[in-house]
Amino acid sequence: RFQACVYFASVFQAMSCGIHYLASVFMAVTPHFVCGFPGNASSIFFRNSSVSSIQDIWTLWTSPDNYVVVQLENGDIWELNQCSRSKREVSLDLAYEYKGNKSVFSCSDGFLYDETKWKSTVVTQWDLVCDREWLAKLIQPTFMLGVLIGAVIFGDIADRLGRQRVIWFTSAGQFVFGIAVAFTFDYYSFVVVRFLLAMVSSGYLVVAFVYVTEFVGIKARTWASMHVHAFFAMGIMVVALVGFLVRTWWVYQIFLSIATFPFVLCCWMLPETPFWLLSEERYEDAQKVINTMARWNKVNTSCKVSELCSVQQDDLVSGRTGENDTASTKKHSILDLFCNWQIARRTITVWLIWFTGSLGYYVFSLSSVSLGGNEYLNLFLIGAVELPCYIIACVAMDKLGRRNTLIPFLILSALICVLIMFIPQDFNILIILANMAGKFSIGVAFGLIYLYTAELYPTIVRSLAVGSGSMMCRVGSVVAPFCVYLRSVWIFMPLLLVGIMALLSGILTIMLPETLGKPLTNTLEEATEMGRNKKSCSGKTPPAHSGAAIEKIEMFSQETVSTEK
Repeated sequence: RFQACVYFASVFQAMSCGIHYLASVFMAVTPHFVCGFPGNASSIFFRNSSVSSIQDIWTLWTSPDNYVVVQLENGDIWELNQCSRSKREVSLDLAYEYKGNKSVFSCSDGFLYDETKWKSTVVTQWDLVCDREWLAKLIQPTFMLGVLIGAVIFGDIADRLGRQRVIWFTSAGQFVFGIAVAFTFDYYSFVVVRFLLAMVSSGYLVVAFVYVTEFVGIKARTWASMHVHAFFAMGIMVVALVGFLVRTWWVYQIFLSIATFPFVLCCWMLPETPFWLLSEERYEDAQKVINTMARWNKVNTSCKVSELCSVQQDDLVSGRTGENDTASTKKHSILDLFCNWQIARRTITVWLIWFTGSLGYYVFSLSSVSLGGNEYLNLFLIGAVELPCYIIACVAMDKLGRRNTLIPFLILSALICVLIMFIPQDFNILIILANMAGKFSIGVAFGLIYLYTAELYPTIVRSLAVGSGSMMCRVGSVVAPFCVYLRSVWIFMPLLLVGIMALLSGILTIMLPETLGKPLTNTLEEATEMGRNKKSCSGKTPPAHSGAAIEKIEMFSQETVSTEK
């Protein structure tokens, strides 16, 4: 009961991470637009049709090459394009087509935007179009850069100051910075506050994974850690719903920020994890938490921290003999992930899978609003398809194995990317379903790689392996928005890149060893042998440790999985 309450309270706030990660898909929309005109219009023409207002032309707008003809009250006739405007030298002919002389001017009177779907976005707020379009394209990449930096900073702080304090701070920070974004006064303050919001959102997700992992029992740990992603996906679904209901960007941002406000009010009630308290030798505080857990769970058997500590110390003393003592004191670096050809090839493959998983995840998510049809429904479905995907991942990797699940889903995502290219653009429903299938397949691979990486490497470099892999994951999330922007070069370019990366990753994964049912390795020699001789590795037994020490290794392996998207 206690663990369930702590788990669902913690992962509820993970929805806010999904919310803020994908909020820009509607907040930074660029609607149709044309140059503004000086003065008041008496007549407006578009395609030889007279309209009463500029807003009436957008339903007929089909191409950026379209233009609007406007006659002002003083008789001047202007042709309004997207990034320029022309004044006709002869003002007698009000026809749409004009072959005479024209004077070209810049859009010094601002722009006129299509308000059919959105009353206001950050693009229309600060005119992030034409020569300022690149500023709009930096909104999501700078956010993802904040995600990368925040994960590193708050992950380290959580180890130093505790998980509880970081959860308090990052939860409050998401609410405060989320509201502050709505009240920024210019583009640069908007980007800075969003960057801070990204840092605390990423920090919360990183620490929440560790937090729930340290509270949940070993049997349920894989399912519990995997389904933190499911609540992240629910956040994406909230973005779609709020985007459909609210069409002004700053109001939209406020509603998204208050979606998880109830957690901010009660997060101070969450306790510190006993594991961290024991690591800091705060035995009395750890005992209090354990006693609280016992009362909630109605457990009568007493659990004394002093007894656990004595057993742990005995295990450590018995384990530190001979070569193990030397190995435990040796400092390891990222170069150990390339200590020989077998491990180096494994590292390159694992990094590629992390990068591909993140790239594909965000390319499918960010591109969903450009698939045609109802963009709000598209994003909602792209988020909803993740919910069953993690269930399938958990079942498949325990029944078929980690590698045997990863390979087909990576290759399947590549095939789906190719398939989408051959679907006619008029078949919107089929395109959306294919993109959902692509998101599903890449989601299975993305969720599985967390645990698989932890099992592929020995204890002495396991944390380094997962940490470096998660860094490659975040690099993929930074690259993903730029990949989506390549749609302007060729509409299928993002899918082509994701497909190539997924196919390459799937092929290289064939060379990785299967880890299902095999003991965790403790040295680089054992990890290398696992790759060379799968049968002998499966028959190996771990070095002689007591039961408590092996359980500690198992717990550590699961904790290292606790990194963020």
